[in-house]
Amino acid sequence: MGRILAIDYGTKRTGIAVSDPLRLIAGGLETVATKDLERWLADYFAREDVSTIVVGKPARMDGTPSETWRFIEPLARRLQQRWPEKEVVFHDERFTSVLAHRAMLESGIGRMARRDKALVDKISATIILQSYMEFNR
Repeated sequence: MGRILAIDYGTKRTGIAVSDPLRLIAGGLETVATKDLERWLADYFAREDVSTIVVGKPARMDGTPSETWRFIEPLARRLQQRWPEKEVVFHDERFTSVLAHRAMLESGIGRMARRDKALVDKISATIILQSYMEFNR
């Protein structure tokens, strides 16, 4: 059983997190330019054993899909077609940016670092992954 990789998709940047090989701990991995995401994933999958891709599913408070869903659904289809041996699943990503900012504040990260959107994206991906792993235990 391979690692679990989580994606916090954004139209400009995408945060990526990955589990340890035993699937116990989620860790922020990288923030990549969204236009380079699939090439980055191909390189990563060539080096690491990943069996599940968790894609953050953006939703409004009432549960309906948000604006970025129109980009995420086709991405998930492309991932499934390109890597059919990997399970592609969605996981609710509501509040992950808020939780990421709160985690940064509580950890003592300075104001300038908290403005780093790439760091927020990576932390958000980690929160998505941790939530997914806890939900599926």
